[in-house]
Amino acid sequence: MSLLDFDSLNNRLTNLNVTAIKIATLSSASKRLLPRDDAAIRYTQFSLNGAIYCISHFMSHSFKTRILIVEDEKEIADTLVYALTSDGFETNWVSNISDAHTAISNTQPSLGIFDVGLPDGNGFEFLKTLRQSGHELPVIFLTARSEEIDRIVGLEIGADDYVVKPFSPREVVARVKAILKRSLAGQNASDKTTREDTERQSTSVAGKQTIFEHKAEQRSIYYQNTAIDLTRAEYELLLAFIAQPGRVFSRRQLIEKIWSNNHPSDDRAIDTHIKTLRAKLRSLNPHQDFIVTHRGFGYSLELSS
Repeated sequence: MSLLDFDSLNNRLTNLNVTAIKIATLSSASKRLLPRDDAAIRYTQFSLNGAIYCISHFMSHSFKTRILIVEDEKEIADTLVYALTSDGFETNWVSNISDAHTAISNTQPSLGIFDVGLPDGNGFEFLKTLRQSGHELPVIFLTARSEEIDRIVGLEIGADDYVVKPFSPREVVARVKAILKRSLAGQNASDKTTREDTERQSTSVAGKQTIFEHKAEQRSIYYQNTAIDLTRAEYELLLAFIAQPGRVFSRRQLIEKIWSNNHPSDDRAIDTHIKTLRAKLRSLNPHQDFIVTHRGFGYSLELSS
């Protein structure tokens, strides 16, 4: 299920629920409407019950959130499948990158759980390929690599979270829920962003007009009419900065804007995103360093040259 059109989804659910209630009411009333024709009663109730079953089946299967698991160890995959399905998710397990490409194209999952070491490639490279193609699938890396540099690399290329084996299945489910909730909240916030909000982000700061433009419907940020190629984390980071130019954000505040509270990220992880974001902004304007470091406090966006 896509998280991008919940208003339409809610309307469809409402219509289906109303239809189901009407059918159930007819089914209950059929005994009173046709008291002398037992065959007609049975036929009518059979037809109505069939309609109710079809609607229930459609609702239960069409609107489940689908999670793609890319893991070559069957025991681990089985554990994840059990934990997620027990919590109401629909799962699709594949054991290699080739099948994962096919699954993403055919099933449109809401979130992916990727192992790093796979038989036909590297999970990091797989995610990098997805991000370069413009795919914004939220991804959790699940791996035996516990070194800090591996966590930073995964997050830097656009992962949303990183879980080290051995892991608690309940913790993974909790992180899946947190990421999906954050994705939906971000989409809803974007949908509610009005033209006045965008103009307010472009108000005068230090006597100079803001040169960043946030296009919420595209989930993109422009610098002097040029779209900036950003990872998901860099997008959230720059969005926080341009919403409040000049404000000094602590590392913890920035971390919470990008990841859920239970993410095991550290100062160096946010520093890595700042470094890559700075490099991208500097490539657009080599004469200005927009992101300023405030030693012992954090970072801010400065628009005055």
